[in-house]
Amino acid sequence: MQLRIQAAIIGAQRAALVRAEAPFEPALRVAGMGLWICSLPDERLTWSNGVYDLFGLPHGVPVERPQALALYTAASRRRLTALRDRAIAAAGGFSLDAELLPPGGGHRWIRITATVELRNGRPMRLYGLKQDVTEERRRLEELRLQAQTDALTGLANRACFDARLRDPVSALLLIDLDDFKAINDTHGHPAGDRCLLEAARRISLTCPRAELVARIGGDEFAVILDADATEAAACAERLVEILGRPFDQGGRRYRLGASVGAALCRDVQDPFALADTALYAAKAAGRRTYRLFDAGGLAAASRVGRPPRGG
Repeated sequence: MQLRIQAAIIGAQRAALVRAEAPFEPALRVAGMGLWICSLPDERLTWSNGVYDLFGLPHGVPVERPQALALYTAASRRRLTALRDRAIAAAGGFSLDAELLPPGGGHRWIRITATVELRNGRPMRLYGLKQDVTEERRRLEELRLQAQTDALTGLANRACFDARLRDPVSALLLIDLDDFKAINDTHGHPAGDRCLLEAARRISLTCPRAELVARIGGDEFAVILDADATEAAACAERLVEILGRPFDQGGRRYRLGASVGAALCRDVQDPFALADTALYAAKAAGRRTYRLFDAGGLAAASRVGRPPRGG
């Protein structure tokens, strides 16, 4: 008998919700919205058709709250649970963008707004709107990536690099292309752009486990590594060797060459300054080489890593 009564109550609530939604249904459908109610403390859910569509479930099928929660990603589920508990305790409300994994596959972002309804000072139900914001999130992610990406090479840009450098790093490599200005002056900027693209490709392939590879200036690149002195020196040496190889494009042969400054940065307040000092030392040594700044100061290429060729 009790189950029949509960089923009747749920059915009546859903019918009332559908009726309430009906005048606004075309607008809600265009906006990807739906209405929802969760009674307390029995956690019964009542959804309008719009919410069923968001979750990818058939209209009107009874849905238990654990079943609905299982369709959220783990991170969104934790955040939703924390905000919901806080809102009920404070008799307030909340808003949250959460990620869904509908049964049919793919993923969807929804914006949940919720308000706690009190009766005689006690929370009796939560209710609000759920809206599809997948496209909005996609556009925001595109804008975020554009703001952090170098338009020519596709690597991280200077802003992204500077933001990452605010957190501790183990090792930093600064790479400056040698004689790049001569390529621009002799063959024009399109040829210079091709060289930058090739340099970016080679750096990325040479440092596959880098935490970040960035273009931070016209012909200057940076690599953040989780590495010790030997690993950083070996990577710097590989970069010098690989960037020094010529490449052919458009019937022309280009030779880049690079100087690399490497620095070990654990417990260092200004990693960039150390790597920059090492880079200037590499250039002063005749270019197409590297220098490493470690705890013992500035080390020549012959003192760390593999021995120089022919040595």
